[in-house]
Amino acid sequence: MTAEGVAAIDSQVLATLVPGPSSREQADELFGRLKKTVYERALGAELTHHLGYAPGQPRPPEQSNHRNGSSAKTVVTDAGALTVQIRRDRDGSFEPLPIGKHERRVGAFDDKIVALYARGMTVREIQGHLQEMYGLEVAPTLISTVSDAVLAEVVEWQSRPLPRMYPVVFFDALRVKIRDEGVVRNKAICLALGVDAQGQRDVLGPWIEQTEGAKFWLKVVNDLRNRGVEDIL
Repeated sequence: MTAEGVAAIDSQVLATLVPGPSSREQADELFGRLKKTVYERALGAELTHHLGYAPGQPRPPEQSNHRNGSSAKTVVTDAGALTVQIRRDRDGSFEPLPIGKHERRVGAFDDKIVALYARGMTVREIQGHLQEMYGLEVAPTLISTVSDAVLAEVVEWQSRPLPRMYPVVFFDALRVKIRDEGVVRNKAICLALGVDAQGQRDVLGPWIEQTEGAKFWLKVVNDLRNRGVEDIL
Protein backbone atom coordinates (compact mmCIF):
# COMPACT_ATOMS: atom_id res chain seq x y z
CA MET A 1 0.00 0.00 0.00
CA THR A 2 1.36 3.41 -0.93
CA ALA A 3 1.61 6.38 1.40
CA GLU A 4 -1.25 7.99 -0.53
CA GLY A 5 -3.36 4.86 0.04
CA VAL A 6 -2.72 4.97 3.77
CA ALA A 7 -3.62 8.68 3.91
CA ALA A 8 -6.87 7.98 2.05
CA ILE A 9 -8.20 5.58 4.72
CA ASP A 10 -11.41 7.04 6.07
CA SER A 11 -11.22 8.20 9.69
CA GLN A 12 -14.48 6.34 10.44
CA VAL A 13 -12.83 3.10 9.33
CA LEU A 14 -9.93 3.78 11.69
CA ALA A 15 -12.38 4.59 14.49
CA THR A 16 -14.06 1.21 13.91
CA LEU A 17 -10.74 -0.64 13.89
CA VAL A 18 -9.33 1.24 16.88
CA PRO A 19 -12.26 2.29 19.07
CA GLY A 20 -10.04 3.33 21.96
CA PRO A 21 -6.71 2.83 23.72
CA SER A 22 -5.00 -0.44 22.79
CA SER A 23 -2.12 -2.38 24.23
CA ARG A 24 0.87 -3.37 22.13
CA GLU A 25 -0.41 -6.94 21.99
CA GLN A 26 -3.81 -5.76 20.76
CA ALA A 27 -2.19 -3.56 18.13
CA ASP A 28 0.01 -6.43 16.93
CA GLU A 29 -3.03 -8.69 16.71
CA LEU A 30 -4.90 -6.05 14.71
CA PHE A 31 -2.01 -5.56 12.27
CA GLY A 32 -1.76 -9.34 11.86
CA ARG A 33 -5.45 -9.59 10.95
CA LEU A 34 -5.12 -6.65 8.57
CA LYS A 35 -2.09 -8.18 6.88
CA LYS A 36 -3.92 -11.50 6.51
CA THR A 37 -6.95 -9.73 5.01
CA VAL A 38 -4.81 -7.71 2.59
CA TYR A 39 -2.93 -10.81 1.39
CA GLU A 40 -6.12 -12.81 0.91
CA ARG A 41 -7.86 -9.92 -0.88
CA ALA A 42 -4.83 -9.47 -3.17
CA LEU A 43 -4.70 -13.21 -3.92
CA GLY A 44 -8.42 -13.24 -4.71
CA ALA A 45 -8.10 -10.26 -7.05
CA GLU A 46 -5.13 -11.86 -8.76
CA LEU A 47 -7.07 -15.09 -9.33
CA THR A 48 -9.94 -13.08 -10.79
CA HIS A 49 -7.51 -11.48 -13.23
CA HIS A 50 -6.05 -14.91 -14.06
CA LEU A 51 -9.45 -16.50 -14.74
CA GLY A 52 -11.04 -13.48 -16.40
CA TYR A 53 -14.26 -13.41 -14.37
CA ALA A 54 -15.21 -12.38 -10.84
CA PRO A 55 -16.63 -14.64 -8.09
CA GLY A 56 -20.37 -15.19 -8.54
CA GLN A 57 -20.28 -14.34 -12.23
CA PRO A 58 -20.95 -17.01 -14.87
CA ARG A 59 -17.85 -18.59 -16.34
CA PRO A 60 -17.18 -17.56 -19.96
CA PRO A 61 -18.12 -20.36 -22.41
CA GLU A 62 -14.58 -20.63 -23.72
CA GLN A 63 -13.13 -20.75 -20.20
CA SER A 64 -12.51 -24.30 -18.94
CA ASN A 65 -10.56 -23.32 -15.83
CA HIS A 66 -12.41 -22.21 -12.70
CA ARG A 67 -12.03 -21.60 -8.97
CA ASN A 68 -11.30 -24.62 -6.84
CA GLY A 69 -11.59 -23.43 -3.25
CA SER A 70 -8.63 -22.55 -1.09
CA SER A 71 -6.09 -24.11 1.25
CA ALA A 72 -4.52 -22.77 4.43
CA LYS A 73 -0.83 -21.95 4.31
CA THR A 74 1.34 -20.65 7.14
CA VAL A 75 4.10 -18.27 6.08
CA VAL A 76 6.74 -16.49 8.13
CA THR A 77 6.75 -12.70 7.83
CA ASP A 78 8.97 -10.10 9.46
CA ALA A 79 6.20 -9.63 12.03
CA GLY A 80 5.59 -13.30 12.84
CA ALA A 81 3.84 -16.37 11.48
CA LEU A 82 0.71 -15.76 9.40
CA THR A 83 -1.88 -18.31 8.21
CA VAL A 84 -3.40 -17.29 4.87
CA GLN A 85 -6.07 -18.92 2.73
CA ILE A 86 -4.48 -19.44 -0.69
CA ARG A 87 -6.92 -19.40 -3.58
CA ARG A 88 -6.68 -22.29 -6.05
CA ASP A 89 -7.82 -22.94 -9.61
CA ARG A 90 -8.94 -26.20 -11.19
CA ASP A 91 -6.02 -26.79 -13.58
CA GLY A 92 -3.29 -25.51 -11.23
CA SER A 93 -2.06 -22.80 -13.60
CA PHE A 94 -2.52 -19.97 -11.09
CA GLU A 95 0.87 -18.59 -9.98
CA PRO A 96 0.20 -16.07 -7.18
CA LEU A 97 2.68 -13.23 -6.85
CA PRO A 98 2.19 -12.00 -3.24
CA ILE A 99 2.87 -15.50 -1.87
CA GLY A 100 4.33 -17.97 -4.36
CA LYS A 101 3.29 -21.62 -4.55
CA HIS A 102 6.37 -22.93 -2.75
CA GLU A 103 7.10 -19.81 -0.73
CA ARG A 104 7.14 -20.15 3.03
CA ARG A 105 8.65 -16.77 3.87
CA VAL A 106 7.61 -13.30 2.75
CA GLY A 107 8.82 -9.77 3.30
CA ALA A 108 12.33 -9.01 4.50
CA PHE A 109 12.61 -12.10 6.72
CA ASP A 110 15.48 -13.66 4.74
CA ASP A 111 17.30 -10.31 4.77
CA LYS A 112 17.19 -10.30 8.57
CA ILE A 113 18.78 -13.77 8.73
CA VAL A 114 21.52 -12.81 6.28
CA ALA A 115 22.25 -9.56 8.14
CA LEU A 116 22.57 -11.40 11.46
CA TYR A 117 24.72 -14.11 9.87
CA ALA A 118 26.99 -11.46 8.34
CA ARG A 119 27.57 -10.01 11.81
CA GLY A 120 29.18 -13.28 12.86
CA MET A 121 26.27 -14.68 14.88
CA THR A 122 25.93 -18.45 15.10
CA VAL A 123 22.79 -20.27 13.95
CA ARG A 124 21.68 -20.73 17.58
CA GLU A 125 22.28 -17.05 18.33
CA ILE A 126 20.20 -16.03 15.31
CA GLN A 127 17.46 -18.43 16.41
CA GLY A 128 17.41 -16.88 19.89
CA HIS A 129 17.44 -13.32 18.49
CA LEU A 130 14.45 -13.98 16.21
CA GLN A 131 12.56 -15.57 19.10
CA GLU A 132 13.30 -12.67 21.44
CA MET A 133 12.67 -9.82 18.98
CA TYR A 134 9.84 -11.19 16.83
CA GLY A 135 8.46 -14.16 18.76
CA LEU A 136 9.34 -16.44 15.85
CA GLU A 137 10.09 -20.12 16.41
CA VAL A 138 12.57 -20.72 13.58
CA ALA A 139 14.27 -24.06 13.08
CA PRO A 140 18.10 -24.01 12.83
CA THR A 141 17.81 -25.86 9.52
CA LEU A 142 15.83 -22.94 8.02
CA ILE A 143 18.51 -20.45 9.08
CA SER A 144 21.21 -22.66 7.57
CA THR A 145 19.20 -23.08 4.36
CA VAL A 146 18.79 -19.31 3.92
CA SER A 147 22.44 -18.50 4.66
CA ASP A 148 23.72 -21.39 2.51
CA ALA A 149 21.57 -20.27 -0.44
CA VAL A 150 22.98 -16.75 -0.21
CA LEU A 151 26.51 -18.11 0.17
CA ALA A 152 26.06 -20.21 -2.99
CA GLU A 153 25.04 -17.08 -4.93
CA VAL A 154 28.06 -15.19 -3.57
CA VAL A 155 30.43 -17.98 -4.62
CA GLU A 156 28.85 -18.04 -8.10
CA TRP A 157 29.28 -14.25 -8.37
CA GLN A 158 32.91 -14.43 -7.18
CA SER A 159 33.79 -17.03 -9.83
CA ARG A 160 31.94 -15.41 -12.76
CA PRO A 161 33.89 -14.89 -16.03
CA LEU A 162 35.39 -11.42 -16.56
CA PRO A 163 36.15 -9.36 -19.70
CA ARG A 164 39.54 -9.86 -21.34
CA MET A 165 40.83 -6.33 -20.70
CA TYR A 166 40.43 -3.54 -18.14
CA PRO A 167 42.14 -0.18 -18.72
CA VAL A 168 42.24 0.43 -14.97
CA VAL A 169 41.95 -1.81 -11.90
CA PHE A 170 42.07 -0.39 -8.38
CA PHE A 171 43.20 -2.64 -5.52
CA ASP A 172 42.66 -1.91 -1.86
CA ALA A 173 42.67 -3.90 1.36
CA LEU A 174 41.17 -3.36 4.76
CA ARG A 175 41.38 -5.20 8.07
CA VAL A 176 38.15 -6.52 9.58
CA LYS A 177 37.10 -8.90 12.34
CA ILE A 178 35.57 -12.12 10.98
CA ARG A 179 34.18 -15.14 12.81
CA ASP A 180 36.19 -18.16 11.68
CA GLU A 181 35.32 -21.59 13.11
CA GLY A 182 33.78 -20.00 16.18
CA VAL A 183 36.68 -17.61 16.78
CA VAL A 184 36.77 -13.92 15.84
CA ARG A 185 39.98 -13.16 13.92
CA ASN A 186 41.50 -10.12 12.23
CA LYS A 187 41.72 -10.73 8.48
CA ALA A 188 42.58 -8.77 5.38
CA ILE A 189 39.91 -8.27 2.72
CA CYS A 190 41.19 -7.21 -0.69
CA LEU A 191 38.77 -5.53 -3.08
CA ALA A 192 39.39 -5.09 -6.80
CA LEU A 193 37.47 -2.42 -8.72
CA GLY A 194 37.80 -2.60 -12.51
CA VAL A 195 36.98 0.16 -15.00
CA ASP A 196 36.18 -1.13 -18.49
CA ALA A 197 36.73 0.59 -21.84
CA GLN A 198 33.29 2.25 -21.63
CA GLY A 199 34.09 3.72 -18.21
CA GLN A 200 31.77 1.37 -16.34
CA ARG A 201 32.97 0.31 -12.90
CA ASP A 202 32.72 -3.30 -11.79
CA VAL A 203 33.62 -4.92 -8.47
CA LEU A 204 35.73 -7.87 -9.59
CA GLY A 205 35.59 -9.57 -6.23
CA PRO A 206 36.77 -9.76 -2.62
CA TRP A 207 39.60 -11.97 -1.37
CA ILE A 208 40.13 -12.79 2.29
CA GLU A 209 43.38 -13.85 3.93
CA GLN A 210 44.95 -13.73 7.38
CA THR A 211 47.70 -11.37 6.24
CA GLU A 212 48.68 -9.34 3.17
CA GLY A 213 51.83 -10.19 1.27
CA ALA A 214 53.33 -11.12 -2.08
CA LYS A 215 51.65 -14.56 -2.10
CA PHE A 216 48.29 -12.99 -1.28
CA TRP A 217 48.46 -10.50 -4.16
CA LEU A 218 49.76 -13.19 -6.53
CA LYS A 219 46.70 -15.24 -5.65
CA VAL A 220 44.43 -12.29 -6.48
CA VAL A 221 46.11 -11.65 -9.84
CA ASN A 222 46.05 -15.35 -10.77
CA ASP A 223 42.38 -15.53 -9.92
CA LEU A 224 41.61 -12.60 -12.22
CA ARG A 225 43.62 -14.23 -15.00
CA ASN A 226 41.85 -17.58 -14.53
CA ARG A 227 38.51 -15.79 -14.85
CA GLY A 228 39.45 -14.29 -18.24
CA VAL A 229 41.40 -11.08 -17.61
CA GLU A 230 44.41 -11.01 -19.95
CA ASP A 231 45.45 -7.38 -19.91
CA ILE A 232 45.36 -4.45 -17.49
CA LEU A 233 46.58 -1.21 -19.03
